[in-house]
Amino acid sequence: MKKALVILLTGTIMAMSVACGGTNTSNTASAPKEEAAQEEKKEEETVASEVVEEAADPEMIVPEEPMTYEDYAAAAVDAEVVIKGAVQAKQAYYGEKGVASVYLQDETGGAYFLYELPCTEKEYELLEVGKFIKVKGYKTEWSGEVEVIDAIWQFEDGEYIAEPEDVTALLGTDELINKQNKKVVFKGVTVEPIGEDGTAAYLYNWDGSGSEGDDLYFNVSVNGQTYSFTVESYLCGPDTDIYKAVKDFHVGDVIDLEGFLYWYEGPNPHITAVLAQ
Repeated sequence: MKKALVILLTGTIMAMSVACGGTNTSNTASAPKEEAAQEEKKEEETVASEVVEEAADPEMIVPEEPMTYEDYAAAAVDAEVVIKGAVQAKQAYYGEKGVASVYLQDETGGAYFLYELPCTEKEYELLEVGKFIKVKGYKTEWSGEVEVIDAIWQFEDGEYIAEPEDVTALLGTDELINKQNKKVVFKGVTVEPIGEDGTAAYLYNWDGSGSEGDDLYFNVSVNGQTYSFTVESYLCGPDTDIYKAVKDFHVGDVIDLEGFLYWYEGPNPHITAVLAQ
């Protein structure tokens, strides 16, 4: 960009020199020079316009290099962070705010949750699974869930789709939180009753107060311990296979599940698929 501005300034000086020529040049002889100067000026204005457009390009809004996941994890809450990862899933577009929450993961296993990432509807459509983006925002925490908020971002080259990690053995351990926001699987879990009557396999909302289209909550057990899992309706709505599948669960079913390790006062995975039943 500096080079373009130098060229623009040099061209401008040359044009001024031509326009302010010596007094010995006749009006007839100076006319072609003035026309040439005008053409050169138009070309220079075009270059200047392109430089301004380049500076305003939204694809250039995060010039900083992304940090490693280790540095991100070590950063304090409320610290400014710059991260890079590939989209693994996105929640529904919230048009009133112009935002969507997004799960990212990188090739090293680092995983991130972007809460209410600002985007236009067109940008939301382009945020396809596998596409890399670079994000600058602030690390925050809500009820144990670590996320990035108030972000700006840009697309990056490359593509990556993470393989889910089996974390079944980590349920109930302190190590599980280190897998937060990753794409994960839980194998051989058993559907347990949920709700006051002790017979339901799922509820609409955590307390059963919802209806079709709301989040689905269900309990599963591993090694005698019970955990609450969720189908988050903004991530997987009522038309998705997983939403329909959960409504066919029966207490005692043994299943394999895939999702993202969201955290709310403890592990609260957002389930996206049934792998086996």
